[in-house]
Parts: sequence; C-alpha cells; structure tokens
Amino acid sequence: MSFSSRVKNELVKIEQENNCCKKSLLYGMALFSKSFSFREIVFQSKSIETAELFKALLFELCSVQSKITVSPAGKIYTVSVKKEANVSKIMAYFGHTKSETSLKINFSVFECEECQRVFVRGAFLACGAVSSPEKDYHLEFSVAFMNLSKSLITALQELELQPKLTNRKGYNIIYFKDSEAIEDCLYIMGASKCMFDMMNIKIVKEIRNSANRKANCETANIEKTVAAASPQIAAIMKIQDKKGLDALSEPLRQMAEIRLENPDSSLGELAEMFDPPISRSGVNHRLSRLVKIAEEL
Repeated sequence: MSFSSRVKNELVKIEQENNCCKKSLLYGMALFSKSFSFREIVFQSKSIETAELFKALLFELCSVQSKITVSPAGKIYTVSVKKEANVSKIMAYFGHTKSETSLKINFSVFECEECQRVFVRGAFLACGAVSSPEKDYHLEFSVAFMNLSKSLITALQELELQPKLTNRKGYNIIYFKDSEAIEDCLYIMGASKCMFDMMNIKIVKEIRNSANRKANCETANIEKTVAAASPQIAAIMKIQDKKGLDALSEPLRQMAEIRLENPDSSLGELAEMFDPPISRSGVNHRLSRLVKIAEEL
C-alpha cells in the first residue's frame, strides 16, 4: 500500500459525531469530486471504503440513495447522482444556487472550529495525494477550477498553512514541498499516525545523510592526504636510490623513514610518531627539505 493510500485509509476511518462536521466532510468530498454541478455529482476513488463513506453520508444527510459502480479493471469506484431532483437537493443543502457564475467554497457551511479541518480532510479524500517520505516530500490537491482552487488556498491559509499553486495538464495543483508543512497538513486533517510515521522516516533519512556526508568528508581527506604524500614519498625514494638515507641528517633521515612507513598518515599524525613529538609545521618543514634535496639531485 502506498503512503498516500495509507493516509486516506487512516482518514476514512475517523468517525465524526457532530452533524455539522459530517456535513463539512461530505461537502469537501463532493465539492472536489470529479463532477459537482446541477447536472450531476460524481465521486470517484481507488478505495471502496472511501466510496462507501461518500454514499453513506449522502443518504444520512441528504436522504439521497446512490449506487457504487466499479471500473472494468476493478481499480476505480464511482458514486454517481444524476437524477435532477436529488442533485438539486444536494446543491441546496450546501447553499449553492444556479445563479453562481463560478464554483467556490461556501464558507457558511462551517459551523464549529473543527468543521474547516474536516472539510480539508474531505477535499484530500477526493482530490489529494502525498508522496512517500522515503522518496520525496510532496503533498497536493488537484483542482479543476481556478476560483475553487483559490478558495481552497484561503481555507488552508486560515488553518495557518501556506501552500503553493502551479498548473499541470490543465489542473490547478495546490501543493506543499516542505516536510514540516506536510506534517502540519496531515495533523490538521487527522492523519496523526501517518504524520508520526513520516517524522520517523525523516529522522532516519537525516541520520543516514549525515553519516554519508561524514564518510564522504573522510574519503576526501584521505584522498587529499595521499595526493600530498605521493610527491614526498617519490622524493624520499629518489634520495634513497641516489645517495641513501644514511647520507641525510638524523632529523631528516628519521622523517624519511617515518613517511615511508606511513604513506597515508596526515601531518598531525606523523608529528605524534616522533619521540618526543614535534609540531605539525616541523613535519611539513622536514618533508619540504626532503623534496628540495631530491630536486637538487
């Protein structure tokens, strides 16, 4: 089951006690369904539970009977209301009239503080989707009409959310890309379990990314050390071949032997190998002298 399906599965199981909230839930599902007009009301979902919830709310609140049909492939469940009298009853129940020039949210439907949150839940069940946090952070509502999408943005802003708007294949996409904003939206809709799952996944990702950054940094440091050591070792081997390390002064001979035995050690690590230890700059100076001697040979 996808993360988006898990979210919707959690949302559809929430029971509402107040009739005003049930009305707001049905309104969100109907208004953002495939079709919401005086001609027909058509709700579609990939979840039979969601389609059954829509059908049950229609009957309980509007006394409208409806049937659930399934697509030939068995993946899409559809609840349709096409009888003119029933469609008009539903539209009037939510305060919509035929004189309206464009479809917008009728905010007067919301009667209590919880209603608007429940309405957003219904909208998400109808037209929402959310990516798996293991792959990407993205939550969206896909809305067919511009004025309706602007109304939804207003509703989300009143809940202290700040969505963005774009267009994709003729649809207005209201979306969040920030993980914290998605978590807030999930919490507001009532998907608290999925919200905590997302937070846990994000923590694991951050730990993994931090470990990878540290490993990459350590690898880069090793490569840098090896790159710096290569000319030093080449110089020491040249001195050894041309005149022998015994021809060097004791400090330089000791430095040459320590570097040959520790080709991947940093200057600081080499400094600790002397007895007594010397400074990092002292190691650098001695290695530079060895390279210069090799160049003079």
